[in-house]
Amino acid sequence: MNRIPAIFPAAGAIQADNLILAATGYTVVFFALLLLYFAFRLLPHLLAFNLKRKLIKTGEPEKARQAGTSVTGEVNAAIAMAVYLYLHELHDHENAVLTIKKAARIYSPWSSKIYNVIHFRGR
Repeated sequence: MNRIPAIFPAAGAIQADNLILAATGYTVVFFALLLLYFAFRLLPHLLAFNLKRKLIKTGEPEKARQAGTSVTGEVNAAIAMAVYLYLHELHDHENAVLTIKKAARIYSPWSSKIYNVIHFRGR
């Protein structure tokens, strides 16, 4: 006795083609995310290698040895806090007093409602 349709009534609506399409979509997304993970994971190493190679070509081996070192999390947090405080310090604080001045309007028949409504009497 097949009890799957009794438990899940829509089981008959799922066909093999739909499952293949869903599995292919999930697989493509998973591998794309995995590829992005490895790309972002390897990017700093590739950039440091390129920088070391350029520094060795220019004749600065001392700087080339320090090029691969990374900055600690505490230093990154201090830099981020300093930038945040600097950017928020640039904004000047203004008082919130608004003055509303009524302006005199010149009469214009273009904005008059009596000319926009046409009383048409069909004869």
